Amino acid sequence: MVYCLLCAAVVIILLCVKIYLLKKSAREISAQFADRLKNDTNNTIYVSSGDKDIRSLAESLDSQLSVLRREKLSCIQGNRELKNAVTNISHDLRTPLTAIRGYLDLAEKTDDPQKLRRYISVISQRTDAMQQLTEELFSYSVIISKDEPGDTEEIYINQLLAECISSYYPVLTESGISPDIDLTEEKVIRTANRSELSRVFSNLLTNAAKYSSGDLEIRLTADGVITFANTADNMTSVQAAQLFDRFYTVETARSSTGLGLSIARTLAERAGGSLTAELTEGRLVMTMKI
Repeated sequence: MVYCLLCAAVVIILLCVKIYLLKKSAREISAQFADRLKNDTNNTIYVSSGDKDIRSLAESLDSQLSVLRREKLSCIQGNRELKNAVTNISHDLRTPLTAIRGYLDLAEKTDDPQKLRRYISVISQRTDAMQQLTEELFSYSVIISKDEPGDTEEIYINQLLAECISSYYPVLTESGISPDIDLTEEKVIRTANRSELSRVFSNLLTNAAKYSSGDLEIRLTADGVITFANTADNMTSVQAAQLFDRFYTVETARSSTGLGLSIARTLAERAGGSLTAELTEGRLVMTMKI
């Protein structure tokens, strides 16, 4: 009887110790979790308990904290980009509007037909710039609001790329560019949305026409790697790294909305590929893997 009572007492004591340690660990986790939420730190939650369930709980909370940190950074970056976007859009809208208002005033005060034609020509150019900006903004908002591509089909990449180059050939030649084209003869077939993939190629060609110093190499390999390479004497590596940022424009191309390459990357990734840019020895190389 005494032996049974002693065993029961030992068990009760051990259970009390276990409960005490568990409560201590819970307080440690609670305090550290609150601290990690309040302070920007990558420190993990430490628990003195050796209990595997308690340690598993701490690891799970660490994992969730990591997700929260990434989302927080994403929100901060998004807010920063939004502020920059509002500033850029305000500037891009205000500049042509100011010019239009000014030339309208001049047009009202002159009877000279030659001056009047010149004023109307400038007003027309500024109006076109505003139309381009609003269309790009609308297009971008539609694209980012979709999580999945539209109707997909098997696409002969060689043919689609050749068609896009052909349609842009007049634009390239007007910029003094005679593209050097090398498309593999082996068929490259991918399942994607035709119009979205065509938009990617068009935006890359438009970018080349803006920034090329007179040359352009377009390559398509059998494994689906597409490169657009051109000399870009006036571009820096910092500018090249920012080309895909929303609303970013190189200073020499302020007529651009800064959305074209951002749209291209979004659509390339939606098609299961990737799009990167690199400045190497004065040459801008856009690489798309599809």
